[in-house]
Amino acid sequence: MSEILRTEGVCRYFGGLKAVEDVSMQVNSGDIFGIIGPNGAGKTTFFNVCSGIYKPTKGKVIFCGQDISDLSQESISRAGVGRTFQTTQLFQFMSVLENVKIGCHMGTKTKLVDAIFHTKTYKEDEAFAEEKAVETLRKAGLEQYANTLAGNLPYGIQRRVEIARSLASDPKILMLDEPAAGMNRLETDALRDFVEELNSQGQTILLIEHDMKFVMNCCNRIMVLNFGKKICEGSPDYVSNNKEVQTAYFGSGTFGKEAAKYAEN
Repeated sequence: MSEILRTEGVCRYFGGLKAVEDVSMQVNSGDIFGIIGPNGAGKTTFFNVCSGIYKPTKGKVIFCGQDISDLSQESISRAGVGRTFQTTQLFQFMSVLENVKIGCHMGTKTKLVDAIFHTKTYKEDEAFAEEKAVETLRKAGLEQYANTLAGNLPYGIQRRVEIARSLASDPKILMLDEPAAGMNRLETDALRDFVEELNSQGQTILLIEHDMKFVMNCCNRIMVLNFGKKICEGSPDYVSNNKEVQTAYFGSGTFGKEAAKYAEN
């Protein structure tokens, strides 16, 4: 598999706080790559560096062979990095279709003047966004919700709509920050099926998640962070049996036994 995202010795400091310290990682095309770790391990900070919200204090972020360490968040998004966040950020009083259309505008040419005067460029872009949004909803299995207000949907479906909005920009890699947060078991299982289906269609996925069953049954590779440092990386079986990982979570073998059980299912 070809490399799609790599970090080299990435550090992110906030004054004297070393939130991320010397983290190197490689995500290959076709991966479902998970990042786990205890609360405060630096997972979201590392995600924010990879997606351009923060610049690395040291180190590099390489995306599709290009150093994107100093690029703006918008430039990184345009390069093909899609991103969701821990909390749902849908427009609650807009329809699902309208929410997904917003994700399509990354590839349009409309400027402020075009939008004000409804020029030919504006009309062509709107037609493109509509068609692309419908196609994305179909791909995500959400077409039946197209005209439903986002705020009227169950929480699990809202999370899937948010992922669909990111998919509308045709990202080369989709970064999901705790996609199963706040979900019950049925919703989490449905989300895992959704993520696996996207991956089977060729989508590379990088995710942070606390739900161990989700991670162990979904990801083909996992990296573990603790106190901002990488302590382990490998297959679910390797990670679940790593003593340092077990200690980082519970100071005992509890984590390993639980993770191994999920990895077998």
